Amino acid sequence: MKALFDVSGKTALVTGGSSGIGAMIARGFVENGVKTYISARKEGPLMETAEALSKLGECIPLQADLSNVGGIESLVGEISSREQHLDILINNAGANWVVPLDEFPEAGWDKVMSINIKSIFFMTQKALPLLRANASEDDPARVINTASIHGFDNPGMPAYAYSASKSGVIHLTRHLATDLAKDNINVNAIAPGFFPSNMTKAAVSNDTIYQHAVSQIPRKRAGEPEDVAGTAIYLSSRAGAWVDGHTIVLDGGQIAQSAKA
Repeated sequence: MKALFDVSGKTALVTGGSSGIGAMIARGFVENGVKTYISARKEGPLMETAEALSKLGECIPLQADLSNVGGIESLVGEISSREQHLDILINNAGANWVVPLDEFPEAGWDKVMSINIKSIFFMTQKALPLLRANASEDDPARVINTASIHGFDNPGMPAYAYSASKSGVIHLTRHLATDLAKDNINVNAIAPGFFPSNMTKAAVSNDTIYQHAVSQIPRKRAGEPEDVAGTAIYLSSRAGAWVDGHTIVLDGGQIAQSAKA
């Protein structure tokens, strides 16, 4: 029982790993002995994060555009040239588009859907040979998708494609889990609530908005890196080996509170 949460020696890929939730998870992995690849579209932030995390453990940056299948295949091909297997895939790359309903553009809808839901499906599909290679009944490979509490509720802003895509992530997670269980691959999701990130920087930078957002959370604080990294480590370790097809809501009680209305 002492090694229930041990993930040392595993190999992981964290997409969208240069900032926000992805960087938080990547740091948790690196500090706990996971050989961690991180990918992002923008080279500058990617290299900065990899340089910082490499001081804590093994972190390898790979620039990639996951909005199309060609970019996904290129990323998987690069990892396949370096690794014989992949133990953990964190599908975290994401995008948002906030525009009033009457003005919401097709380009915004397509961009968000391509990154938030299409890339999860095809990243998982293309990575299957790597995920299957080292998976076993006792230690399955893990796919962890980043959903959102706004896949369950109205986000309170005109982020129509975002909320729809995150709802899709929750259902896709369940569907993939049932199909991949036979291959000893567990598929789960994490639905974060309010965490400081690029997507919430407008709220974080405005103290009035920030304090209002925190006041809506029963635990009265924003999420912290340890919260999401710890959840990812749990799902990736022996402790989470029998958790499959679920979305863990990580929000300090916000969704539970909204259910009272």
